[in-house]
Amino acid sequence: MASASPCSIYCSSRVFVRCSASEGGGGGGGGQGHHRSSSSSNAVRVNGAAHRAALQVGAALETSISRSLAELSSPVLPPPPAGERVRQNIPTEKQTVDPFRQALIVEGGVRYQQTLVVRSYEVGPDKTATMETVLNLLQETALNHVWMSGLLGDGFGATHGMIKNDLIWVVSRMHVQVEQYPIWGEVLDIDTWVGSSGKNGMRRDWLIRGRNSGDVFVRATSTWVMMNKVTRRLSKMPEEVRGEIAPWFIDRHAIEEEANEKIIKLDSNAKYVDSDLKPKRSDLDMNHHVNNVKYVRWMLETLPDHFLQQHQLSSIILEYRKECGSSDVVQSICQPDEDSVPPEGNVTMVNGPSLLPEVISGHHSLADALQQWPTKYTHLLQLKAGDKHEEIVRGRTTWKKKSYKAP
Repeated sequence: MASASPCSIYCSSRVFVRCSASEGGGGGGGGQGHHRSSSSSNAVRVNGAAHRAALQVGAALETSISRSLAELSSPVLPPPPAGERVRQNIPTEKQTVDPFRQALIVEGGVRYQQTLVVRSYEVGPDKTATMETVLNLLQETALNHVWMSGLLGDGFGATHGMIKNDLIWVVSRMHVQVEQYPIWGEVLDIDTWVGSSGKNGMRRDWLIRGRNSGDVFVRATSTWVMMNKVTRRLSKMPEEVRGEIAPWFIDRHAIEEEANEKIIKLDSNAKYVDSDLKPKRSDLDMNHHVNNVKYVRWMLETLPDHFLQQHQLSSIILEYRKECGSSDVVQSICQPDEDSVPPEGNVTMVNGPSLLPEVISGHHSLADALQQWPTKYTHLLQLKAGDKHEEIVRGRTTWKKKSYKAP
């Protein structure tokens, strides 16, 4: 009989979580037996091709983290209220090292860099990270950057000056380009930095690289503006806030955009329409509105399954117009760009006329697999309030064929 291996999560000498797992259970493997000790167990198959997943950070990095932990002085924290334990240790002064997040402030003390590993719950059926995962990583590292700056108040990325003026950040535009999606267990280096955008906005850029190869997997840029959290109206940037964030600005772009691509407004006559979408409580963020990452899921769910099984999202542009609350009803609309259909003869077959593995497993016909889909789509999410519709976000997606490999 397999023995149980208990584990606990502690914080400030208090146990938060206890769990127990059997050695023979394989950690969610559905009773697949004992773990195999051979190195081949680290191989991940993506679209039929074997990849080596780096499942451990490595002794050198662990030594570096341990050294940083020993050398790092405690963050300067405000005194806790009487009788209250400190759980959220938000620094009140700039930190250059965060060993718990494997993060550093570099390049003259302004650019943020974090190392992380793609977790099992961040990938899809093909063991590849999803676009939602990518967007969540961008959001998380942006917040961690503000955390280490010593400027973070108690809001969702808001500085002390913003808290004083009842202001929050809202994203107005996001552009993400994916060269290659990370796979489960892959170690990533994420860099992010900020710059000015007009008089009242801020730009934030990211680069995601594979730690082992150094290849750039993802490039992203975004524009942020301030909203009054009481009136829910956009606000000018107070000089107090400008003084806080301006020393962190870098004049560098992850994506060079000569001119912003204009996204047309769709109507309900579009080809794909999904109505009566309702937010869940779990979709809300710390600002009490639907997190912008959730919008992408609603957009992509309008596309046909056959298309999604054969294509991979390579670029997405989002223009945010209005926030969405927990009681709102949302309609998702999508229109393909028929001019983006590949040439008729541009059909990739591997190993001659053999059926693709995904076609066989999905019980789809070869005609479905060879259908020439458009590679560009326009999207719109809008609120439904009687006969009126208010725009939440416009989107533009670009797709490429998945690279199928014979088994």
